[in-house]
Amino acid sequence: MRAEAVAVGSEDERQGVGPLLRPLAEGQRPLRQQVFERIRAAGTLARVQIAKDLGVSPASVTAVTSELMEAGLIEEVAVTREGDATSRGRPPVALGVRPDARHVAGIKISDREHTAVVVDLAGRLVASASVTERLGGRSLADLLEAADALLARVCGAAGVARGDLSAVGLGVPGFVDAAAGVVHWSPVLRDRDVPLAAAVAERLGLPVHVDNDANLVALAELWFGAGRALSDFAVVTIEHGVGMGLVVNHRLYRGARGLGTELGHIKVHLDGALCRCGQRGCLEAYVADYALAREATTALDWSYADGRPMGVVLESLFDHAKAGNGAARSIFRRAGRYLAIGLANVVNLFDPDLIILSGERMRYDYLYAADTLAELSSLVLPASRPLPPIEVHAWGDLLWAHGAAALALSAVTDAMLGAGAAREGAPA
Repeated sequence: MRAEAVAVGSEDERQGVGPLLRPLAEGQRPLRQQVFERIRAAGTLARVQIAKDLGVSPASVTAVTSELMEAGLIEEVAVTREGDATSRGRPPVALGVRPDARHVAGIKISDREHTAVVVDLAGRLVASASVTERLGGRSLADLLEAADALLARVCGAAGVARGDLSAVGLGVPGFVDAAAGVVHWSPVLRDRDVPLAAAVAERLGLPVHVDNDANLVALAELWFGAGRALSDFAVVTIEHGVGMGLVVNHRLYRGARGLGTELGHIKVHLDGALCRCGQRGCLEAYVADYALAREATTALDWSYADGRPMGVVLESLFDHAKAGNGAARSIFRRAGRYLAIGLANVVNLFDPDLIILSGERMRYDYLYAADTLAELSSLVLPASRPLPPIEVHAWGDLLWAHGAAALALSAVTDAMLGAGAAREGAPA
């Protein structure tokens, strides 16, 4: 049986489209939100450790955790001390998220494959589904039909009724205003300035939150991956396009109007190569899959006329590079140099603890070869500190849907736990 909501957001949020919180300093967010997020990130955590981590009194933590337990959001979990299996008395107790308190769905719409997951409040996967799709933009009606059918499929696999979901997260590539739920431009939609969150919410009958797909990868890392232990990190995605998600102080940063961190569209060459956004000289136009394939058709005299899919062209390009083909290697080398410029800008602007490279294109190790990273070092401002570590994470196709689910979980927990901010105030 699902616990009832502790608090409901504004009328807009109850209708399915509401503003998501901008990054706030730790002390600016309600104490119960901070406590819940610490428990969620750790899996299980003792009250005394929560008090120590947040710098608040044990009494404050006890009061907040009691409230969260009464709401059915967390529960006590017995912890067995190592070597204490035979000891008598009450076992030590930690706190963990109550998984069955909520279920959400995450959906990623792309021009290659649609994926979906259902997860519980602890972020554990319940079920997944995927559908291969055709290339190119589509009408809003087509997208709504696809989202509806995919949600029905994944709910059936999960054994969860659609009405039992608390929210749906939806990810699309392109320029997305997450707070307004508007997609200003996306390669998966023919039209611009589409109020996608409201349209999908009306079709599905559920609260829907939409965001750029690169932001979703950062959320997936924040909720389920390396970001659980970091306060500031960046995720750079390289696939059909180039994107970035930025986490600042444990929170996703979107910018003043929700359109920030568009790394793929920083200009690296004035009047340069044509980008799919319509402008020229974008980083994406030199690094993304269509950019590599475009270079291959010119430098190697290849053509799409034989009907080969872009993925096949890229695999062939990579094989030629590995076999020593100079033209193929120069294509990856050029892309790697432009990627180094983009990563250097990330380091110089944000100084993150970690940069994660993610996406299907990470199979092509020429993009992050040693000479590329060496060039990055020469482009970063000289300082008496090392470069942030750069890691390559290959989560697989469901990564995007997991990030969409994290978006839904973030919105649900913000609504539940943020309503008491005026009463609680910041921790002392």
